[in-house]
Amino acid sequence: MTDSALDDVPFLRRQARTQRFTLGAPKQFRVAPDGSRVLFLRSETGTDPRNSLWSLDLATGTEVKLVDAAELLPGEEDLPPEERARRERARETGGGVVAYGVDDAFTVVTFTLSGKLYTLDLATGATAVLVDGSVVDPRPNPTGTHVAYVRDRRLRVIELATGTDRALVEEEGSDAADIAWGLAEFIAAEEMDRTRGYWWAPDGQSLIVERSDRGPVPRWTIGDPANPDHPANVVAYPSAGSPNAVVSLAVLGLDGSRVDVERGDWEYLVTVHWSAGGAPLLAVQPRDQKRLTVLALDPADGSVTELHTETDDHWVDIVQGVPAWTSDGRLVTTSAADGDNRLVVAGERVTPPGLQLRAVLHAGEQVLFTASEADSTQIHVFRTEAGGVQRLSTQDGVHVGAGSTELTVLTEWSLAHSGPVVTVLRDGVQVGEITSSTVDPEIEPNLTWLTLGERGLRAALVLPRGYEPSEGKLPVLLDPYGGPHAQRVLQSRNAFLTPQWLADQGFAVLVTDGRGSPGRGPAWEREIAGKLADVTLADQVDALHAAAADHPELDLERVAIRGWSYGGYLSALAVLRRPDVFHAAVAGAPVTDWALYDTHYTERYLGKPQDAPEIYEHNSLIADAGELSRALLIVHGLADDNVFPAHSLRLSGALLAKGRPHVFLPLAGATHMTPQAEEVAENLMRTQVDWILRELAAVTVDKENA
Repeated sequence: MTDSALDDVPFLRRQARTQRFTLGAPKQFRVAPDGSRVLFLRSETGTDPRNSLWSLDLATGTEVKLVDAAELLPGEEDLPPEERARRERARETGGGVVAYGVDDAFTVVTFTLSGKLYTLDLATGATAVLVDGSVVDPRPNPTGTHVAYVRDRRLRVIELATGTDRALVEEEGSDAADIAWGLAEFIAAEEMDRTRGYWWAPDGQSLIVERSDRGPVPRWTIGDPANPDHPANVVAYPSAGSPNAVVSLAVLGLDGSRVDVERGDWEYLVTVHWSAGGAPLLAVQPRDQKRLTVLALDPADGSVTELHTETDDHWVDIVQGVPAWTSDGRLVTTSAADGDNRLVVAGERVTPPGLQLRAVLHAGEQVLFTASEADSTQIHVFRTEAGGVQRLSTQDGVHVGAGSTELTVLTEWSLAHSGPVVTVLRDGVQVGEITSSTVDPEIEPNLTWLTLGERGLRAALVLPRGYEPSEGKLPVLLDPYGGPHAQRVLQSRNAFLTPQWLADQGFAVLVTDGRGSPGRGPAWEREIAGKLADVTLADQVDALHAAAADHPELDLERVAIRGWSYGGYLSALAVLRRPDVFHAAVAGAPVTDWALYDTHYTERYLGKPQDAPEIYEHNSLIADAGELSRALLIVHGLADDNVFPAHSLRLSGALLAKGRPHVFLPLAGATHMTPQAEEVAENLMRTQVDWILRELAAVTVDKENA
């Protein structure tokens, strides 16, 4: 859709106002057990940040708004600290109804607005407030008789028939404030994509509940220098080599019973699965992540039995959606033992060689999953069937699935259009479509898909719209993430809107996914083990040179690089270690010393700093500070609790101590998510571009005067 109110608004402000043109996209789909309708979230327009709850009637094609977020919450939200932290971990920038739960029979929905717990009766459409504030993660039990939620770091349950509200478990003692029941700890939410800390039994009479103790975790402080009258925020942050939160499990019954779960030698609780297909499943890992074990839990006595173990010399990847039971009791796991990321059902590899599993979406009679075929720039939705698998997504692009193999909601992002196309399939045949209200930026990127160098690096080259080679060579701007377990080169138009704006400022923009990125098999991903700096930087350099060999319009005498998070680390690394290639860099929220980053992510690739200090030293930027001979702009949010401002401050201090000129731009009040305020988002990007253009122009002048 278009929005006439945005016609005269500059692109960068439109991008910020629309949250990168994602507002208005339907998401979080739930399909009714009888296949009659689909529930989903969507904001009213492409500029409204408040999500409401909607229902699609598949018989009539009618969409009905069930919960109007603007009506229930006309003003600003007041969120409890735990909910703010949950949204930061999930990179959730929207508001209104950002999550909801529903019982198996589709009778009651739960959600929060401004910390208040609401229920929606799906039969009558009536909403009610059950709890008036500070509520996190409410979910009804499968039978729709009770609602569990977290308040003040304790799991509570309300009986809907009587309104009785009680804590399921209490903590005593001086360390009680460090204990949480029912919340995912920091590492689970930030690095394992596990945002929940409790799981209902299929009969709705008990729950498996996480207990986490952050007492042993180091305390780090985040101040607010722009507002010195505000108190500092003290957080428990498990940096590499330091203690993690201690996580354990208990089975808590609505009858007041408690059974503690047998605790083995595992450090990380990856996930829990509890369905009617079999006993509760736990997936756990030791500290070094070289093993992932699936355990079956006996809720009666808390004992566990090992069902499956996957091992690897470097690490075992976490795949979302597994382990699980099919509805007829077959165990769903994964394997990377034969060189591909494979889906395994009942001990049999069901995906063919060369198909790289991404995630399991649902396990019923059959399994719904996403995977990449030979082309890692595309992600498709598949389902298992007798004797093999069937691809449900038919168009080129990036696809997300939800629902089941019988009734599947398919979201397609493509180069052919902006925004998503959302369809509903019944047994693979389209039976409905869900409206997307995203704003169309009306930009078709001028991009060329590339496969570069001896490693076949996947890349995209974006040139200014309307550019002709006769206009002369273009300065080159690399715009990578470049790190492990993430991709930038995907066949989605929306992925290249910012690179196109950058190109239109007069650059040839090169985006490359190097080794460590997903979709190309386990060996490709593990080539970065112990060598983050060497491998990821080498791939960016090789991609640049290979692209320039085929595209003479790229001026290798004027090369800059910019990035955020790992991309920020890679950008600073580029000018420190390859000044012969890179002439200027913008490093946004960079990890500069891996000993300051968290346990699960860092130790997966580098081990513990106590065990391998030389590896940490080699992959750090601090020791290279004296080598800086190119222009470097460092940008960091001062409220960042993921990559702490200490990273950039220490690098800046080391550069100053070595007499190396650089620029440091602090962002007051900004977290690890890039700033959302329109004027700040626009001016931050323009500041970067203007600075890069000045520095590259200075390089040209220096060469002419040499």
